[in-house]
Amino acid sequence: QVQLDESGGGLVQAGGSLRLSCAASGRTFSTRVMGWFRQAPGKEREFVTAIERSGGRTYYADSVKGRFTISRNDAKNTVDLQMNSLKPEDTAVYHCAAALLPSTDPKMYAYWGQGTQVTVSS
Repeated sequence: QVQLDESGGGLVQAGGSLRLSCAASGRTFSTRVMGWFRQAPGKEREFVTAIERSGGRTYYADSVKGRFTISRNDAKNTVDLQMNSLKPEDTAVYHCAAALLPSTDPKMYAYWGQGTQVTVSS
């Protein structure tokens, strides 16, 4: 089992920044790929970004390219999401997730955190 704990959400004005963090514990060899997904009320969970271990290849949704940056520290089993130039449409619950292979499909991620709320006011 892998436990994922997110932190860093909150309320920010449009144009502002937030940094989310996710700490993994347990069987962390299952966290070859770490990703962030988000889910707004009444909408499906959507892929935001992901990063591979050891080499750190990254993947981004078009809607966040150039504004969000994912990074990871394999020694500490953490992954961060730096979010800049936030927009009201970024408002959602953000979930950290772990998978063995890179994918934008949430069904490919076996482990999930509880989520952290990000609210961007206009």
